[in-house]
Amino acid sequence: MGNAETKREKEALRREILTKRDSQTAEEMARKSSKIKERLWGLPEFKRAKVVMFYVSFGSEVQTKEMIKEVLATGKKVIVPAPQPKKRELLCSLIGDYRDLEPGTYGILEPKKSKIRPVDVSHLDLIIVPGCVFDLRGYRLGYGKGYYDRFLKKTTPKTTLVGLAYELQIVKEIPATAHDVPVHKIITENRVIDTTASSQCIE
Repeated sequence: MGNAETKREKEALRREILTKRDSQTAEEMARKSSKIKERLWGLPEFKRAKVVMFYVSFGSEVQTKEMIKEVLATGKKVIVPAPQPKKRELLCSLIGDYRDLEPGTYGILEPKKSKIRPVDVSHLDLIIVPGCVFDLRGYRLGYGKGYYDRFLKKTTPKTTLVGLAYELQIVKEIPATAHDVPVHKIITENRVIDTTASSQCIE
């Protein structure tokens, strides 16, 4: 499959899944997000992690606002992305309070400029990864800007990558390249998928 054809296939899949995701009611998203949070809280890698990076949810994404607030109260260090549009990169920033955030370049909450406290990627124990689509191997389709694609390449083997998604965002296979970085676990409202195992675990 050529690059142009692969790109078209990815874009069509992204549109299809986003349409489905956006069609959910607020109540459905809240209920599913709550179940996903419970599964994340039970994940051994999450329990062990001392430094956790969350994405700050936007639109119809799996909701992370309450997750972030709860984790801030536990003593774990919470990191969130601070997009750098000129470099098209993500900066990791430690936050101490949800009120440290304000709408940024893309309308997504990010640390206020005065509150940015950079953290090196190597210090992250676990990263919660967003995405439009995930496959059973752990590969993902983002929103097309490449921020997380570039960011995940900087992670170290000690960091666990966990994708959060509604079940409707899971497909069997996404066209992937050798440069794509898969997540280790995917959590939906129905299951925890261990992408490193030969069989997918349903919990």
